[in-house]
Amino acid sequence: QVQLVESGGGLVQAGGSLRLSCAASRSIVDINAMGWYRQAPGKQRELVASITSAYSTNYADSVKGRFTISTDNDKNMVYLQMSSLKPEDTAVYYCNAQITITRAFGSRDYWGQGTQVTVSS
Repeated sequence: QVQLVESGGGLVQAGGSLRLSCAASRSIVDINAMGWYRQAPGKQRELVASITSAYSTNYADSVKGRFTISTDNDKNMVYLQMSSLKPEDTAVYYCNAQITITRAFGSRDYWGQGTQVTVSS
Protein backbone atom coordinates (compact mmCIF):
# COMPACT_ATOMS: atom_id res chain seq x y z
CA GLN A 1 0.00 0.00 0.00
CA VAL A 2 1.03 3.61 -0.55
CA GLN A 3 -0.37 7.11 -0.15
CA LEU A 4 0.36 9.71 -2.83
CA VAL A 5 0.26 13.51 -2.61
CA GLU A 6 0.69 15.73 -5.67
CA SER A 7 1.86 19.33 -5.72
CA GLY A 8 3.21 21.91 -8.12
CA GLY A 9 0.17 22.68 -10.23
CA GLY A 10 -0.83 26.20 -11.09
CA LEU A 11 -1.52 28.75 -13.79
CA VAL A 12 1.03 29.25 -16.54
CA GLN A 13 1.06 30.90 -19.95
CA ALA A 14 1.38 28.87 -23.12
CA GLY A 15 5.02 28.03 -23.77
CA GLY A 16 5.87 28.03 -20.10
CA SER A 17 7.00 25.25 -17.80
CA LEU A 18 5.88 23.57 -14.59
CA ARG A 19 7.20 20.70 -12.51
CA LEU A 20 4.73 18.48 -10.73
CA SER A 21 5.79 16.47 -7.69
CA CYS A 22 4.33 13.31 -6.20
CA ALA A 23 5.33 12.36 -2.68
CA ALA A 24 4.87 8.71 -1.78
CA SER A 25 4.43 7.50 1.78
CA ARG A 26 6.95 4.72 1.39
CA SER A 27 9.78 3.49 -0.82
CA ILE A 28 8.88 3.35 -4.49
CA VAL A 29 11.84 1.25 -5.64
CA ASP A 30 9.80 -1.95 -5.60
CA ILE A 31 6.65 -0.46 -7.13
CA ASN A 32 5.99 -1.94 -10.55
CA ALA A 33 5.18 1.38 -12.19
CA MET A 34 4.61 5.02 -11.28
CA GLY A 35 2.74 7.33 -13.57
CA TRP A 36 1.01 10.61 -14.22
CA TYR A 37 -2.51 10.77 -15.58
CA ARG A 38 -4.65 13.77 -16.41
CA GLN A 39 -8.33 14.48 -16.80
CA ALA A 40 -9.73 17.50 -18.60
CA PRO A 41 -13.36 18.64 -18.25
CA GLY A 42 -15.67 16.39 -20.24
CA LYS A 43 -12.92 13.90 -21.04
CA GLN A 44 -11.75 10.58 -19.64
CA ARG A 45 -8.64 10.24 -17.55
CA GLU A 46 -5.65 9.48 -19.76
CA LEU A 47 -2.09 8.33 -19.23
CA VAL A 48 0.46 11.11 -19.64
CA ALA A 49 3.70 9.37 -18.64
CA SER A 50 4.85 6.32 -16.72
CA ILE A 51 8.08 4.85 -15.44
CA THR A 52 8.74 1.31 -14.29
CA SER A 53 11.00 -0.03 -11.58
CA ALA A 54 13.43 -0.86 -14.38
CA TYR A 55 13.36 2.83 -15.42
CA SER A 56 11.67 2.29 -18.75
CA THR A 57 9.39 5.19 -19.67
CA ASN A 58 6.26 5.65 -21.71
CA TYR A 59 4.66 8.89 -22.89
CA ALA A 60 1.45 9.89 -24.55
CA ASP A 61 2.07 10.98 -28.13
CA SER A 62 0.74 14.44 -27.34
CA VAL A 63 3.46 15.13 -24.76
CA LYS A 64 6.50 13.37 -26.23
CA GLY A 65 9.45 15.71 -26.37
CA ARG A 66 7.82 18.17 -23.97
CA PHE A 67 7.27 16.23 -20.73
CA THR A 68 9.74 14.17 -18.74
CA ILE A 69 8.95 11.76 -15.90
CA SER A 70 11.62 11.03 -13.32
CA THR A 71 12.05 9.65 -9.82
CA ASP A 72 14.14 10.33 -6.77
CA ASN A 73 14.05 7.00 -5.00
CA ASP A 74 15.92 8.24 -1.94
CA LYS A 75 13.16 10.81 -1.37
CA ASN A 76 10.25 8.59 -2.48
CA MET A 77 9.36 11.21 -5.09
CA VAL A 78 8.10 11.15 -8.66
CA TYR A 79 8.27 14.23 -10.86
CA LEU A 80 6.73 15.38 -14.11
CA GLN A 81 8.68 18.17 -15.79
CA MET A 82 6.40 19.91 -18.27
CA SER A 83 7.78 22.29 -20.88
CA SER A 84 6.36 24.10 -23.89
CA LEU A 85 2.94 23.91 -22.30
CA LYS A 86 -0.14 24.26 -24.47
CA PRO A 87 -3.72 25.22 -23.56
CA GLU A 88 -4.77 21.65 -24.34
CA ASP A 89 -2.55 20.48 -21.47
CA THR A 90 -5.03 22.05 -19.05
CA ALA A 91 -6.34 19.32 -16.75
CA VAL A 92 -6.21 17.86 -13.28
CA TYR A 93 -3.06 15.78 -13.03
CA TYR A 94 -3.00 12.64 -10.88
CA CYS A 95 -0.12 10.58 -9.57
CA ASN A 96 -0.56 6.83 -9.86
CA ALA A 97 1.20 3.81 -8.40
CA GLN A 98 0.69 0.33 -9.78
CA ILE A 99 1.67 -2.31 -7.25
CA THR A 100 1.87 -5.93 -8.27
CA ILE A 101 0.18 -8.30 -5.85
CA THR A 102 1.18 -11.60 -7.43
CA ARG A 103 1.61 -12.90 -10.93
CA ALA A 104 -1.68 -14.74 -10.54
CA PHE A 105 -3.74 -11.85 -9.10
CA GLY A 106 -2.27 -8.92 -10.99
CA SER A 107 -1.86 -5.41 -9.66
CA ARG A 108 -3.63 -2.68 -7.70
CA ASP A 109 -3.69 1.03 -8.48
CA TYR A 110 -3.27 3.85 -5.96
CA TRP A 111 -4.07 7.49 -6.70
CA GLY A 112 -3.27 10.91 -5.35
CA GLN A 113 -5.84 13.67 -4.93
CA GLY A 114 -4.82 15.53 -8.08
CA THR A 115 -3.37 18.95 -8.81
CA GLN A 116 -4.80 21.49 -11.25
CA VAL A 117 -2.73 22.68 -14.19
CA THR A 118 -4.15 25.56 -16.21
CA VAL A 119 -2.39 26.83 -19.34
CA SER A 120 -3.59 30.15 -20.71
CA SER A 121 -3.26 31.16 -24.35
